[in-house]
Amino acid sequence: MGFSIDMIRIVRTISDSVRARPVFLLSAVLVLAAQPSYGQQKQVTQQETNEKIRELGALSRAQPKDTPIGSGDLLHIEVFDVPELSRDVRVSDVGDITYPLIPGKIQAAGLTAFQLEAKLVQLLIENGLVSHPQVSVFIKEQVSQPVSIVGAVIKPMVYQVIRPTTLLEVLTEAGGISENAGNVIIVTRQTHPAAGKTVEPGEVGEPGQESQTITIRLQDLLESGNPVYNIQVFGGDVISVPVGGIVYVTGAGITQPGGYILQNHGEQITVLKAVALAHGLSGYAKADNAVIMRNNPITGQKDVIPVHIKQIENQKTDDVKMNSNDILYIPDSVGLKVLARGAEAAVAVGTGLAIYRGGP
Repeated sequence: MGFSIDMIRIVRTISDSVRARPVFLLSAVLVLAAQPSYGQQKQVTQQETNEKIRELGALSRAQPKDTPIGSGDLLHIEVFDVPELSRDVRVSDVGDITYPLIPGKIQAAGLTAFQLEAKLVQLLIENGLVSHPQVSVFIKEQVSQPVSIVGAVIKPMVYQVIRPTTLLEVLTEAGGISENAGNVIIVTRQTHPAAGKTVEPGEVGEPGQESQTITIRLQDLLESGNPVYNIQVFGGDVISVPVGGIVYVTGAGITQPGGYILQNHGEQITVLKAVALAHGLSGYAKADNAVIMRNNPITGQKDVIPVHIKQIENQKTDDVKMNSNDILYIPDSVGLKVLARGAEAAVAVGTGLAIYRGGP
């Protein structure tokens, strides 16, 4: 066991002030030595995560480019010096438009505004309407490229893609994740020629299937620095942020009380892992007097389940699995009196705790 210079100085200070209390000194040394073992896993709050999403979303904003015209879009077509040919037109459900004095339908869906301009120039010349036309096409209202953002986000919404757009930009528009969000993002995509066949990372459907799914870990998206995770989104994509389960660890016997996000809602976590997430026991924890408070769906009350953490650590009894919304209450010597009055106090504390999710 190694000690840092700062730790040695602290121990010497304690030693000088409590020479007559060697037992207290030994306890302080052991507590200081044990602290690093619990502080290695970084925990971040929902607010810190959303700040990171906004920061990276701004950095990843793509340069404006043309996106394909689609069904339902409202276009403004202007022909320079020919005002009678300038007008708004709506793209039909089958993707075409009608234009005065040009026979038949003009296919617009799938073209960019620039490509449609070139096509209209050619048609105006071929039909003898304008000898040297100058045509401009603007997408006045785009409704054909919706991306749906659902699940555990601040503002579920439908976002219209009007230029190349990344996953982080869409998450930013949705206000970021909510505090009960899990640690994965699922993108469901209809087979789209613009998206191509390679839509890594994550699990991808077979090329012949009508839809593909891409699963991205939130931590990879925010912390890896690899742009492959910040995928481009396309019209028709559905971005889902599943709800993750939360376990609460509270009481004076724990170092960092809080709510801790599970990977997915159905995932289970054990008592020892919950203690590790909360940076370990405090120096005066009554670890064998801990309890789990769990909702009973039948009675509507909370069941109180005794947990003997020291016995679990010493492998004298099995580790205990926790469920989503369980509250692990670990008292210290004073907290035992609170626990003796009932579980209500711990429950009240648990619901107001900060919510943490695992960091790198």
